Amino acid sequence: MGYLVGTDEAGYGPNLGPLVISATAWEVPDGVGNEDLHERLAGVISPKPEKGDSPHLPERPGGCFAQMGTVPFFRPPCVAMADSKSLYTPGKGLRNLELGLWAALAALDLMPRSWRDLWRNLAPGSLDRMRSTPWYADYDEPAPIDCDAEQCAAAAETLRAGLADAGVKLIAVRSRAVFEEEFNSLVERYGTKGTALSRQTLALAAEIIETLPSGPVSMVCDKHGGRNRYGPLLAKQFPDWVIEVRGEGRQTSRYRFGPPDRRVEVCFRTKAEACLPAALASMASKYLRELAMRAVNEFWRRRLPELQPTAGYPQDAKRFRADIAEEQRRLHIEDRVLWRFV
Repeated sequence: MGYLVGTDEAGYGPNLGPLVISATAWEVPDGVGNEDLHERLAGVISPKPEKGDSPHLPERPGGCFAQMGTVPFFRPPCVAMADSKSLYTPGKGLRNLELGLWAALAALDLMPRSWRDLWRNLAPGSLDRMRSTPWYADYDEPAPIDCDAEQCAAAAETLRAGLADAGVKLIAVRSRAVFEEEFNSLVERYGTKGTALSRQTLALAAEIIETLPSGPVSMVCDKHGGRNRYGPLLAKQFPDWVIEVRGEGRQTSRYRFGPPDRRVEVCFRTKAEACLPAALASMASKYLRELAMRAVNEFWRRRLPELQPTAGYPQDAKRFRADIAEEQRRLHIEDRVLWRFV
């Protein structure tokens, strides 16, 4: 057996809300790589959402066909796991993200029932920082938000059966949220937000890799801020090993390191979300960021009922910041806690 790890982030560009980085880990049969996993699970996981309102209509056209020996058979519509940008459009609800994410959490025997439960399950290290940030400190709401329990249960059962049929096991989904004040501190420390992203991503990946049993590890990461050379960053994160450079370029940069019983192959590539481990990481990151922005908007709209909500991206974030400026001063909230400066 071998192990696949994928990472991705959401919220690299905004001025409001956190940067969220996630990593997923999968146990797979020998010879299965990150690029192969979607194909191996084609009978259960789709790279795009199913049409229609129900994820579990067994006789509706558009479901998945799987193979049992030489005989194809019908499986109910697939669980969508893909780049979060293809599953989520602002204003159209979180259902497509929730179906896949709750199915994945069920495969890990996790059953979050609320906003705070989900953070506790995916990013427990974030809870202390939330307690000291006004818009996160007391916020909670039931979750999932747009996907009902029956839909989530159906997606979870489909995923469990498909993973078992394929000899694949989802081992972990973990996230790291870098909230506003910490984001500013990290950029000051490392000099650029690209380096801050890379350092936090590799630290999270290292945590996951350390928990894996012996066996080869293949890791895929989305490229960070246009960077092509990751050797020095890997050397800082994994100082006990010589980092072998297997190739560096605009599309992909590849490295290898580690002991013989846990050799790690790392690929930084454009559109890493095409690989399922990174796609699920993308979904977890985007979903947690959207949950965080729900808390931000609720905090300020409770005080300013006419305030228009924001997703936190630069142009609209400036409008939002101007609209709340007087209330921010009244509450004595420092800019550094509210606003990401780069």
